[in-house]
Amino acid sequence: MRFEFEEFATIEDVFLYLVSVAPYMKQVMPISSYKGYIFSIVPLTPLSGDVLMMIYTKGKLDSGLVEFDVSTKKFKTVPAVERADRNYFIVLAPKVATLADEAIKALEG
Repeated sequence: MRFEFEEFATIEDVFLYLVSVAPYMKQVMPISSYKGYIFSIVPLTPLSGDVLMMIYTKGKLDSGLVEFDVSTKKFKTVPAVERADRNYFIVLAPKVATLADEAIKALEG
């Protein structure tokens, strides 16, 4: 397995990237907050999964649902999916994530 990386300056830029590459009409997407990074790992080779891209920024988000407005580049924690014109991220904060550990090791190594 090989990792590629794309680092962004802010979480808003990570959200913009993920919204732009998400399948059309995909309104809710997962994102992880783990070991000082906020990221998503996506396969660049979907069938084999040999090459994975980690889209990330440094930081931390609390677990929960985040509403992101593309037009203003602002996000906020919300209790539920409320608007069709917004994108939502489910922030996951795993205790252990072996794939993320491998990616972080490759990134920092």
